[in-house]
Amino acid sequence: MNQHRGLLLALASVCLVSLAQLSMRGSMAALPSLTEAMASPELLRQHVGALAGLLAGIACYGLSMLCWVAALSVLPLGRAYALLSLSYPLVYIAAVVVFGESITWLKSVGIALVMLGVFAIHSRRPDDSRPLAQEES
Repeated sequence: MNQHRGLLLALASVCLVSLAQLSMRGSMAALPSLTEAMASPELLRQHVGALAGLLAGIACYGLSMLCWVAALSVLPLGRAYALLSLSYPLVYIAAVVVFGESITWLKSVGIALVMLGVFAIHSRRPDDSRPLAQEES
């Protein structure tokens, strides 16, 4: 049961970090540049929503880290760490849908390879995560 809890926490971390990326991207696209904001602080008052989105993204990163730490308390690092890669396809697909970013053959192949790698790492039962030297004997 702990493995399932750890898996859920790791996946929650992945979702939160993906949401953080999207929130910060949307906010930064809407905010004026730092030099513009420093020259005219009034500009920031006009972009309260974008600032809130930026802070929400930072908060999602914090929550993601809490979920990640909890997941690491029950999952083997080698298996858990591979799950972080799931944020790549999530952010890629969401960036296409939300921000209209381009889909290319090369990006899609790269995402497919990432997914294949995560599947390969997680295709074995958790108790089979012995070092290779022990498997050969």
